[in-house]
Amino acid sequence: MSLLREIQDAAINSHTDLAMLLRKCKVLAARLGNPEFKNWVENELSGYEDVEILPKYRLVKVNSKGHFSGPFQSGLRNADIPMSCIPKEFHKKLSYAYFTLPVAAMEDLVKKSDGSLQEPWNADIVAFVGQDIYESMNCMQAWKVIPSASIVAALDAVRNSILNFVLEIEAESPDAGEAALNSSPIPQEKLHQIFNTYITGDVQNIATGSHSFDQKVTNGENNTELFSKMLDALRSLNHPEITMPLSESIEEMRYAQGTNKFKIHYKNFMSLLSDHIQVLGPIVAPYLPTLATLLP
Repeated sequence: MSLLREIQDAAINSHTDLAMLLRKCKVLAARLGNPEFKNWVENELSGYEDVEILPKYRLVKVNSKGHFSGPFQSGLRNADIPMSCIPKEFHKKLSYAYFTLPVAAMEDLVKKSDGSLQEPWNADIVAFVGQDIYESMNCMQAWKVIPSASIVAALDAVRNSILNFVLEIEAESPDAGEAALNSSPIPQEKLHQIFNTYITGDVQNIATGSHSFDQKVTNGENNTELFSKMLDALRSLNHPEITMPLSESIEEMRYAQGTNKFKIHYKNFMSLLSDHIQVLGPIVAPYLPTLATLLP
């Protein structure tokens, strides 16, 4: 059985260990020679080091509860904490659960869960806002309530993404799974499009047929040329309200080359681009496959 078919069968079978499925994908990523897919697989297997690069399916909106103590031995236990009582600068941090763990650890959490999980609030935040939630009461302990179903959904998203990606790879090249390592059986430009369509979902169908830029990046000088050409392309548009944030993001990527921060700025750039894809897609599409090769 071919590697592509093995991955498809494993993705369809919900009883297949997801880490094992991803290890098969790691082999496929090496044969495809695609850095985007390789990095994604590695992050899912080993966990994400930075919440800024988490895929959307690993962010889940949650509620919080807490224990409160009041005068004369009064108190509340497992009381809901309304976000309207919390300063706005903490809303994003406290309103979402960020799943950075490896898939194996997430699967283990689901097995041990009784329906929900808890993530404690940072003690400094509890101390800072504890007296402003319920009148005459102080918050002694607070936590996020994370439904285990949300973790199941995140794991299922990984499985579905793999299945869709591999089906599209097979449609393009049925023997891609048996290719020699880094032989690029499918053009990297096409792989970039497939990856962003079926894995990240950030930008779809924008690189098809783009051949106007040299796809090889071999040294720092070529990298500099890449960013300069991208900036020039944006300046050709008379939409500063759209192009200015993207230009700033490109400059951030330029100076973050070779560091872990490059991933963060790359993701931010792709997010900004997706907001204006109809206008900017044709302009920047030729540069995206080469930009992806700079991911560490």
